[in-house]
Amino acid sequence: MQISAFSFLLALATPVFGAAGDGDWAAAYTKAKAALGKLSNQDKVNMVTGSGWQKGPCVGNTVAINSINYPALCLQDGPLGIRYAQQVTAFPAGITTGSTWDPSLMYARGYAIGEEAKGLGVHVQLGPVAGPLGKIPTGGRNWEGFAADPYLSGIAMAETVEGMQAAGVQACAKHYIGNEQELHRGTQSANIDDRTNHELYLWPFADAVKANVTSVMCSYNKFNTTWVCENKQLLTNILKDELDFQGYVVSDWAGQHSTAGSANAGLDMTMPGDNFGDNKFLWGSALLQAIQTSEVPQSRLDDMVTRILASWYFVGQDKGYPSVQGWTSWNGGIGGPNVQGDHKNVARAIARDGIVLLKNDDNALPLKKPASLAIIGDDAIVNPKGANSCEDRGCDSGTLAMGWGSGTADFPYLIAPLDAIKAQASKDGTTITTSTTDDPSQGASAAAAAATAIVEGAAGDRLNLDPWHNGNDLVKAVANVNKKTIVVVHSAGPLILEPILSLPNVVAVVWAGIPGQETGNGLADILYGSTSPSGKLPYTIAKAPSDYGVSIASGDDNYSEGLYIDYRHFDKNSISPRYEFGFGLSYTTFSYSSLTSTPISTSPGSTTKAPGGISNLYDTVATVTATITNNGTVAGAEVAQLYIGLPSSAPATPVRQLRGFNKISLQPAASATVKFTLRRKDLSYWDSGSQKWVLPTGTFNVFVGASSRDLRLTGTLTA
Repeated sequence: MQISAFSFLLALATPVFGAAGDGDWAAAYTKAKAALGKLSNQDKVNMVTGSGWQKGPCVGNTVAINSINYPALCLQDGPLGIRYAQQVTAFPAGITTGSTWDPSLMYARGYAIGEEAKGLGVHVQLGPVAGPLGKIPTGGRNWEGFAADPYLSGIAMAETVEGMQAAGVQACAKHYIGNEQELHRGTQSANIDDRTNHELYLWPFADAVKANVTSVMCSYNKFNTTWVCENKQLLTNILKDELDFQGYVVSDWAGQHSTAGSANAGLDMTMPGDNFGDNKFLWGSALLQAIQTSEVPQSRLDDMVTRILASWYFVGQDKGYPSVQGWTSWNGGIGGPNVQGDHKNVARAIARDGIVLLKNDDNALPLKKPASLAIIGDDAIVNPKGANSCEDRGCDSGTLAMGWGSGTADFPYLIAPLDAIKAQASKDGTTITTSTTDDPSQGASAAAAAATAIVEGAAGDRLNLDPWHNGNDLVKAVANVNKKTIVVVHSAGPLILEPILSLPNVVAVVWAGIPGQETGNGLADILYGSTSPSGKLPYTIAKAPSDYGVSIASGDDNYSEGLYIDYRHFDKNSISPRYEFGFGLSYTTFSYSSLTSTPISTSPGSTTKAPGGISNLYDTVATVTATITNNGTVAGAEVAQLYIGLPSSAPATPVRQLRGFNKISLQPAASATVKFTLRRKDLSYWDSGSQKWVLPTGTFNVFVGASSRDLRLTGTLTA
């Protein structure tokens, strides 16, 4: 009966395609098509072509179209705040937001970013980031994204997009797709097979599309030997047809390589228009000529404009939207209104709840009014030259609260760890000794004078997986003279911690991520126990670099690892990680019990096409529940995680994959039931032959626990 029911499902799985502009987008498309009729081809070309590098107040600008009251569009970096502006919030990075495993904070951060962008007249805020996904642990921009897992990244993408657009700004999901390293990004081809692309790299973009993201940025690299920004399979066949993306595709800055090729492939807007100020436009007059000679169909130009206009209408930017508010990218963000509001509270909550406690021997933490503390390391203080003294944070002096590059924002202020610890120490009567350099001898001297030593260490965009500034030597020197050494790590991604963990006097390791302007306050909340740590790792920390099985490629990358990145690779090859994906300690303990599940529904549901893919992919087909109990002595929050192993009828697939999580706060001795809803897509694999998601028959393995390896409850589901 199971097989016959499933065969019936497959027979109904051919989608009924809807027209662009249906569903949630119907009203916006109606307005866009009405406006389209009032435009000349010159107007249309102006709308899709950036006005040139540094030829407007924002990093991306188009020309205003007065006949339809359409403004010069402002596109502005970036994923954690508004770049080049003052009096804006410098939020925690995506990777720290991901390590909260808290959808409500993901949404709140997105909404706050959207409010600030709208307050400054930004129409398109260039974020959030799903690419890189983070398959390479040394990848230079992994910190901009949320997790080395498509499910967690997808939830974070959807929550962020919904938050940003609810506040009135257009979100831009980037960098689509295969931009997993910075080295050779402008020449490298990411050669990814169809199944791997769908199940890993495309997955979080599909969630963003389902959340009605208005724009997607195509990346610099090639994909299967064709430039992404002129890859019709990616832009039209997959993104616009298969995923029913209703918005527009914008190029990464100077990521376009042809006139007709990019247009016919599905690119809708080129930025910044020219190639960083060379005044050579691949669109503009060249596109107008291509339309006149039918090298690019008129219908393609009309589609570009309709998509751009519909996105503008979709978030309500046609009514009362502010103009660019007295600031400009190119003069350091002088002037402009203060749009921060109370967003520091969101920033602090994420900085706090994104902290992962990796080690805590003999309850070394939280601190309980210690008589003396030594605070050691350059990472404990603000850069002496100023928090914003290095352009786009491109230096390694002072505490690491942000990565560097186009994904940055200026700090309105920066509360360093030492600042926050001093404030609490003053209340507690604690004597503070400091050594705010990374000199091991000075660090040892300070550590010898205190009962407890806190070593602050940093690692940014890396050539390897070692801490910056000879951090291992600094920790060793301190631990040699102080029996209660606590290591705080700010890092853009995984590090090899073996040299630090081998030191018996290192009693605690606090993984603080990339926490933004409230870094010190968030850290103090955890160190002193006003909040129990609840962050979980969004990637795996290995014992050796070779354990990851991937590295930066010097040429084209053939993605030979397929589906097996991060914890999937460790599980497949029976490699013991140092700290696994999803790991994180608390000041309390939690028990798991009472696993229940419902049968998998075989009802086909609606098979119409909708944003994100065929609508039934997002139908709930099963639920799993478990009871979580706080059996410790303090209040805390636990992230219960659901992993699924597909039946043997599926082709080769990871041992288990994250397919649900639920963060729950509990008082001591309290219990609550967590519920995981499984969508049809969560239980399916991508079949390249039929070009469909397939729900396999047979027995699914169910794992519920505190991490990808700490699996407390097991069960099965049957289709």
